[in-house]
Amino acid sequence: MRWMFAVVAFAVLGSCGGGTASGEIGQACMAGGRSAANPRLCGCIQSVANQTLSRADQRRAARFFDDPDEAQETRTRDDSATEAFWRRYRDFANRAESACS
Repeated sequence: MRWMFAVVAFAVLGSCGGGTASGEIGQACMAGGRSAANPRLCGCIQSVANQTLSRADQRRAARFFDDPDEAQETRTRDDSATEAFWRRYRDFANRAESACS
């Protein structure tokens, strides 16, 4: 029984990112040059991204870490697809801020 619990716990923790910064967002977070970036924080942010953003949205959002001006340009763009992405991105950012702070 303990063995089964350990396997289930490992699977659950593995799906949460386990504190590692794997994935587009987590890697961009680590490479972004911010002093607060660390594997645990960036892994948490990646975990929230996995729950709230598609892979395509994650690739797009990861570019914001390297080029914050692109985030501003995206936010102010006036087309329905970009506006829908920005709503998803803001939802992700709010959830990440709440979960990872």
